[in-house]
Amino acid sequence: MATLLHIDSSLLPGGASSSRAVTDAFRTAWLAQHPDGKVIYRDLAADPVPHLSADAHTAGFADPGTHTPEQAAAFAVRVQLIEELEQADALLIGAPMYNFTIPSTLKAWLDNVVLFNRTMGENPSAKGTPVTVVASRGGSYAPGTPREPFEYVQNYLTALLGEGLGLEVDFIVPELTMAPQNPAMAELVPLYEASRDRALQDAASKAKELADRLAA
Repeated sequence: MATLLHIDSSLLPGGASSSRAVTDAFRTAWLAQHPDGKVIYRDLAADPVPHLSADAHTAGFADPGTHTPEQAAAFAVRVQLIEELEQADALLIGAPMYNFTIPSTLKAWLDNVVLFNRTMGENPSAKGTPVTVVASRGGSYAPGTPREPFEYVQNYLTALLGEGLGLEVDFIVPELTMAPQNPAMAELVPLYEASRDRALQDAASKAKELADRLAA
């Protein structure tokens, strides 16, 4: 029985969020293949995890037997999040672009799960786990576009998730999501719609392929 760790970080609810629409399509297709499978779900907008504190940070480098009560409590949160990652057979992350980067709530989750000599280091504990990142954005930051130099979502997550945690990283990128709301982008609406439809199709197909692969 495969376990999917599903993380959303969009501040917008349901259908108002492009990243949530695509992660929902992925999860729906995944569950169709794994009706008895387990999904661990975290909505970081509705229920944010704590930002990394000095106690949580220093506890990661100290013998648990020496932890202060404050360190023990803060580190217990990190351990729970890390164990969810380690238990997952696949990871799904909704990562909308806010001000050229990921939401602070997602950064907080990442800061908690990055632990040297466990999830990061010579033998990362979740190494090889496939992760699908839905990196939605209001404009386009694709290669060759004027805003390509401001693409700090895919580059950052590729480095941290792939090189740092040793995960197998794949992206789905719905772009131009502001076109329907911004009159100045009206001519880009057809491109937005094509990108949205492609992202939804990719989510369903990638979920099915991944579910089949894990079941083999």
